Amino acid sequence: MSTFSAKLVRWQRQNGRNNLPWQSSDPYKVWLSEIMLQQTQVATVLGYYPRFLEKFPTVQDLANAPEDEVLNLWAGLGYYSRARNLHKAAKQVADRFGGVFPHTRRELETLCGVGRSTAAAISAFAFKQRETILDGNVKRVLCRVFAQDGDPADKKFENRLWQLAESLMPSENADMPAYTQGLMDLGATVCKRTKPLCGGCPMADMCEANAQGRTAELPRKKAAAKVQTLPLYWLVLRNRDGAVWLEKRPPKGIWGGLWCVPCFEDSATLYRTAEQFGVFSDGLSEAAEFTHRLTHRLLLITPLCGLADTDRPSEKDGGVFSDGLWVARDKLADFGLPKPLAEFLAER
Repeated sequence: MSTFSAKLVRWQRQNGRNNLPWQSSDPYKVWLSEIMLQQTQVATVLGYYPRFLEKFPTVQDLANAPEDEVLNLWAGLGYYSRARNLHKAAKQVADRFGGVFPHTRRELETLCGVGRSTAAAISAFAFKQRETILDGNVKRVLCRVFAQDGDPADKKFENRLWQLAESLMPSENADMPAYTQGLMDLGATVCKRTKPLCGGCPMADMCEANAQGRTAELPRKKAAAKVQTLPLYWLVLRNRDGAVWLEKRPPKGIWGGLWCVPCFEDSATLYRTAEQFGVFSDGLSEAAEFTHRLTHRLLLITPLCGLADTDRPSEKDGGVFSDGLWVARDKLADFGLPKPLAEFLAER
C-alpha cells in the first residue's frame, strides 16, 4: 500500500464522514447517491435521497415508475437530464441485467448517465473493486499533494491525473470503500477549493503544493464560463375553477421533461398563444419580474397572468397544445414543476 493510501484509509476511518445514509454495499443505494451527488452538494442530496428510497426501494420499482413521477421527486435538484438518465438506467438494469447491478466498472459504464468516475465509485463501494475515482474534489487533492500543474481542459493532463490516481490505490480490496470515501471526504472537508485546512490535513507532511507555497495556485482554475442572461416570459393561465394550464417541457433544454406553464423568449409570441385561449393582451396582468440562476444562464422571468375564456385552447396552429392540461391547485404537488414556478404558484 502506498504511503498516500495508507494515510488516507487510516484518516477516513478515524475522521471521515462515516454516517451518510448511502454508505452501503447495496449497489442500488450507492448508484442512486452517486447520480444525485453529481454537481450537487451533500447537504442538498440529504433531503432528496431518503424520499427517493421510500418511493422506489428497489431498482425494479424505479424502472417500473412513470417518468413524470421520477421527475416530480427530482424537482429542485437541477440538471434534470440526470433524472431522465436515472430512470433509463434503472430500466437497463432491470431488462439487460435481470435487475442485478453489474459488478465491473466497464459494464457499469454502459448504463445511461454513468461515466468512468461514477462507475468506479459504485465498483469500489458496492463490490470493493480496485477502481479509482477522479471527480473535482479528487483532482484538487492530487494536484496539491503531488504538485500537478496543468490546464484542466487539457485531455493529456487529465489522463496524467488518471494514471496517478490509479497508481495510488491500496493493494487490498477490503480497503477500497474507506479509501474512496477518504478521497471524497478529504477534498470536501479539508482540501477545500478556498481556505483549505492544511493544519488538519493528514497529507500535510507530504503535500508538495503546501511545501512550495502553491496551495492557492493549484489546481489551475478553469476559464470562467460567461453567464448569459435569457429573458423568459411565462403565460400563467387559470380557468374558472382556478386550475392552471401546464405543458410538458421538451426532453432537452431548460427544465427538460418537467411540467411548466407555456414559456416564450418574447412577449409577442406569448400574446399570440394567449389568444388561442380567448385571452387578449388587455386581459393579461404582468407580475413582478424576477431572476433565476442556472449554471451558465440567468433567467429573467416575466409572468403574465390571465383567466382563460375556454376549457380547451384552439389548435389552429397544428395542435401545439396536445400535451397540455389543466391542473387543480391541490394537484400541483403531483407534477414535477421547476422550482421557481412551484414557488410562484404557491404564492398566488
